[in-house]
Amino acid sequence: MASELFDVAGKTVVVTGGSRGIGRMIAAGFVSGGARVYISARKAEQCDATAAELSKDGECISIPADLSTEEGCHALAGAIGERESAVHVLVNNAGATWGAPLEEFPDSGFDKVMNVNVKGVFHLTRLLLPQLRAAASADDPARVINIGSVDGIKVPMTENFSYSASKSAVHMLTRHLAKSLAPDSITVNAIAPGPFESKMTAFALGNEAGRELMASAIPLKRIGRPDDMAGTAIFLASRAGSYLTGTVIPVDGGYAGAS
Repeated sequence: MASELFDVAGKTVVVTGGSRGIGRMIAAGFVSGGARVYISARKAEQCDATAAELSKDGECISIPADLSTEEGCHALAGAIGERESAVHVLVNNAGATWGAPLEEFPDSGFDKVMNVNVKGVFHLTRLLLPQLRAAASADDPARVINIGSVDGIKVPMTENFSYSASKSAVHMLTRHLAKSLAPDSITVNAIAPGPFESKMTAFALGNEAGRELMASAIPLKRIGRPDDMAGTAIFLASRAGSYLTGTVIPVDGGYAGAS
C-alpha cells in the first residue's frame, strides 16, 4: 500500500533547530506521522514552548542545546543517549547566517556560521553514530537528513558569503558521510530549501510586497509551504526513500535550476 511506503510511525527522530522555521515544519510532520520527536534549539523557552504545542498532535520532547560548539553537541548527544538506545532519523537543521558587504565582512561572520552549519552537523552525526547504528538494518537503514540550501547551489542575490559557502560544504559533507556510512546501513541525504518562511528569510518575506517579489522569481510562482518541507523529509525517512543516499534534493519551486 502507498501509505506504508511513507510510514514513519514508531520511529525515533531528532530535529535540531526544531523550535521554529524549517525545523519546526519538519518536526511537526514527523509528530503527526506518529514518530517520537526530539527537538533542540539554543533558546530553551522557545524550544519548550514548541515541543508543548507539537505534543498536542503526538509526542515531542524538548532538549535545548547550543550546537555552535563541540561541547554543545556532546551535551545534546549525551542527553539523547540517556533516553534512547536507537535513533532512526537525525535531521541536522540548526543553522546560522550572516550578511555584510564584501569589504566589511568580519572573520566572526565566518566562524559563527561555519561552526553551526558545518561543524555542528559533523560533530552531532559522529556523536550519535552508536544510536544510528543501533537503529539501522539493511532493509530499513537509519537516516541522516542534512538541511542545506539553494544558496549552496546557486549564487545568492544577497551578500551572505559565509552562509552560501557553508551550505555548499554541507552538500559535500553529505556525500562524503553517505559513502562512509553506507556499510553501516545509514543513509545520508540533504534537502536544499528555497524560500520558506523563517527568521532567516524574514527580511525578504516579512511583508506582502517582499513575498510577491520573491515568488515572481520562482518558476512555480510561490514560496514554500510547511507540507513541502515535511513531505520531503518524511519521504527520505520512510521506506519510499530507503534506497537514496548521497543526494541533495532542491525543494525550491525550480529556483535553483532557473536562469
